[in-house]
Amino acid sequence: MGIYEELQARGLIAQVTDEERIRELVNNGKATFYIGFDPTADSLHVGHFMALCLMKRLQEAGNKPIALIGGGTGYIGDPSGRSDMRSMMTPEQIQHNCDCFKKQMSKFIDFSEGKALMVNNADWLLDLNYIDVLREIGPHFSVNRMLTAECYKQRMEKGLSFLEFNYMIMQAYDFYELFQNYGCNLEFGGDDQWSNMLAGTELIRRKLGKDASAMTITLLLNSEGKKMGKTQSGAVWLDPEKTSPFEFYQYWRNVGDADVLKCIRMLTFLPLEEIDKMDSWEGAQLNTAKEILAYELTKLVHGEEEAEKAQAAAKALFSQGAAADMPTTELTSEDLTDGSIDILSILVKSSLVPSRAEARRAVQQGGVTVEGEKVGDIKTSYTADTLGKGLVVKKGKKNFRKVVMK
Repeated sequence: MGIYEELQARGLIAQVTDEERIRELVNNGKATFYIGFDPTADSLHVGHFMALCLMKRLQEAGNKPIALIGGGTGYIGDPSGRSDMRSMMTPEQIQHNCDCFKKQMSKFIDFSEGKALMVNNADWLLDLNYIDVLREIGPHFSVNRMLTAECYKQRMEKGLSFLEFNYMIMQAYDFYELFQNYGCNLEFGGDDQWSNMLAGTELIRRKLGKDASAMTITLLLNSEGKKMGKTQSGAVWLDPEKTSPFEFYQYWRNVGDADVLKCIRMLTFLPLEEIDKMDSWEGAQLNTAKEILAYELTKLVHGEEEAEKAQAAAKALFSQGAAADMPTTELTSEDLTDGSIDILSILVKSSLVPSRAEARRAVQQGGVTVEGEKVGDIKTSYTADTLGKGLVVKKGKKNFRKVVMK
């Protein structure tokens, strides 16, 4: 089985152009491909996970990845999947985020000895002359056709700014630039990017002729992967300072029964033969599958040692034992009122909820436990002495914190 067939078997490929040429390229290690990442935060999250895993798989098969950081497109913002316009970032914020991305990507991609490239589209987009772009690129885009693109449709009712309208042109220009100067012959992206990707392929062929060997491919569930990166308490980041290895492990340990085998197939590097045997698993076996998923992905992002610690902490928590490696919130005497602190304040200060209103709702709905006991009274308080030993606070099924006095 070639790498292309493996990607199909793992459920990663949705649509392609020139399938036979793409199959020949990637199976023979001849693809120089890129995936773009807009630096909208200072950490990648699990919504980027599928793309990073795909780059790793293809590189291991002999292909050359280009990680394109959107330092230029970050000034505009992708309207895909958005109901409103992204907030504007400063050049300093964008550069800081780009630097953070490179460090995290290096865990997945080998950038040594020219095996992969990381480029920033700010290097060419920021120097473009507006009139030159209108003359050289503008004639190759139909406004009527652009307006039918899925990435614009959901914004038309609320209003699509001219700023965002240019995003497709800029992404297309990225592929054109990478094709000419870096030998890039293949673009990957999520299914929500299909229109933008086709625009890049067509721009290259219109500018350079029909024989220009630029192709595109999409990942079946990349846009769903972005949704996977959100929980009730916020995004699940790859940066351990934002999402601890334990929290990361717990996130994957608590995926739905219907999704666990799909995630194992798409995201882990376990052999397909081993995964195929899990297809008949049900009931308690699905919990085992979730532990496998959580362990494998935590190991991939944070290393084997952290994965072992997270798994042990999770099992200790489940058995109501000591969970030394659980993420911990330290309180000080300033957090106490008359020597104690109420459960609502604990929930907020430990970041299990964003506000006292949500904390109140969680308690009243029976979704909060402390040391395994459900908390039913919003006025429940804990003294410094009690907190000194540490309390395991749980909200819902997925969110845990150990709360102690400093």
